[in-house]
Amino acid sequence: MRVIISAGGTGGHIYPALAILNKIKEKEPDSEFLYIGTHNRMEKDIVPNKGIPFKSIEMYGFSKKIFKNFKTVKCLFKAFKECRKIIKNFNPDIVIGVGGYVTVPVIMSAKKLGCKTFLHEQNALPGKSNKFLSKYCDMIGVSFESSLDKFPLNKAVMTGNPCSEDALKVPAILKSDLGLSVTKKLVLIVMGSLGAGRVSKYLEDELGRFAGKDYEILFVTGKGSYDEVMKHSYPSNVKIIPFYEGLTKVMKKTDLMVSRAGASTLSELIALEVPSILIPSPYVANNHQYLNALDLVNKKAAMMIEEKDLKDGVLFEKVDSLIHDDIKLNEMKNNLKKMQVKDSASIIYDNLKKIVSNNEK
Repeated sequence: MRVIISAGGTGGHIYPALAILNKIKEKEPDSEFLYIGTHNRMEKDIVPNKGIPFKSIEMYGFSKKIFKNFKTVKCLFKAFKECRKIIKNFNPDIVIGVGGYVTVPVIMSAKKLGCKTFLHEQNALPGKSNKFLSKYCDMIGVSFESSLDKFPLNKAVMTGNPCSEDALKVPAILKSDLGLSVTKKLVLIVMGSLGAGRVSKYLEDELGRFAGKDYEILFVTGKGSYDEVMKHSYPSNVKIIPFYEGLTKVMKKTDLMVSRAGASTLSELIALEVPSILIPSPYVANNHQYLNALDLVNKKAAMMIEEKDLKDGVLFEKVDSLIHDDIKLNEMKNNLKKMQVKDSASIIYDNLKKIVSNNEK
């Protein structure tokens, strides 16, 4: 299969795209790929480092400041010309969009050239690009059942998030490798980069409350916050690290996780059945992390604290109460299990094959 895939801006788009490529490669090792991304975002480094052919185009999202949009429109027209040329030269069997404004000229150009197209939506509330592009694609895979009615019903299919299938394959860490107890319960705290400074500042005081507890805290600060966090002292049962490559390995040994509510993180929590307290970032478009978290909360598969409600002692009380409540933890695990789509990447692959096969008839 010859595949062009486009996704950009954040890991929440890029890693599901890579998971789809990995599944296609697993099923059809002779497949050829081309990734189209933006010239100045994360994908320009991540994708080439994985040995995947990469083409960059200059693209920007629309701004609330009208004068900035003149440059955006100019880049968009230029991107259409570049994408048409790239797609013609590569001659793909299918073109896949996995989110981000870079996908707009890619999918629209593909449709104009008569290529089959597939979109994947990771969030409960569809992004503006995918919402707009829904009329230009043949099929849309969604990660949340609540998203199905946000798209044309004859195109939307429930696939789950392909990152979930990757998470299941990852081996668990040995807790001792991180200096953690084998017998004590583990609370993993991970905040994303957006707005992490405010939450990290809150945790500097909050973590002291866990002194003497019969469980351990592992706080992954992110590289940007680590030095500031480490200016303070913490109880012996609190361990702090700046970063861990392949966090799903740690999640497999985690009893309770405190995290943001990005789509890929939630797909891993669901796949691995990890109970969680979600603190959705309020700094994302359309407050979509709140809606992602709400989907789990409504199914009694997670708890949520909004960032504005992070007062002294609030997180500590939630964690301390929940980590000792095995009935509640097991209820969350059972409800997460009901939400699972463990073979998400395989479902997406099967649907891609259907679309390509229809094109060949």
